[in-house]
Amino acid sequence: MQPDTDLPVGLNPRETAAFLLNKIRQGNDYARRKKQWFRRGASVTKMLALGLSAASTVILGLQSLSSRADLALPFVALVTLLGAVEPFFNWRSRWVLMEEAQYRFQRLADDLEYLVASTAADDLTFDQLGEIFDRYQNIWDDLCRTWLEHRREPAPSPHAY
Repeated sequence: MQPDTDLPVGLNPRETAAFLLNKIRQGNDYARRKKQWFRRGASVTKMLALGLSAASTVILGLQSLSSRADLALPFVALVTLLGAVEPFFNWRSRWVLMEEAQYRFQRLADDLEYLVASTAADDLTFDQLGEIFDRYQNIWDDLCRTWLEHRREPAPSPHAY
């Protein structure tokens, strides 16, 4: 079995800091992409439900109810379906979770950049970088733990609102 040649070996503290900063930025990019995806899912679901609710209300309010009711009923059914789907996917909570992760990754990148910029090349230590790496790992741990907690929670009852 051959060793992974993409994995850097024997880096000095400055090179390790650059490697770690790249990992932090990759985490931030991941959180940004997921946040955008979840925000889109939450927004589309909410706008569809709102639009279909408004359309069915207007259609049912028109004078010639008998011919329009056939159109309004599927709209109401779709609103009910969207109301059931949204808590299952929980896009809004996932969006907020990724927003928090993105903030934490950005803050960590800022702290690492400041540490490197404010420390003489010979004074930067692996212990200092280890603290940054521990915080990086904690962000991922918190993200995964919270994600699993959200997935384990039962969906709220539609009658709870």
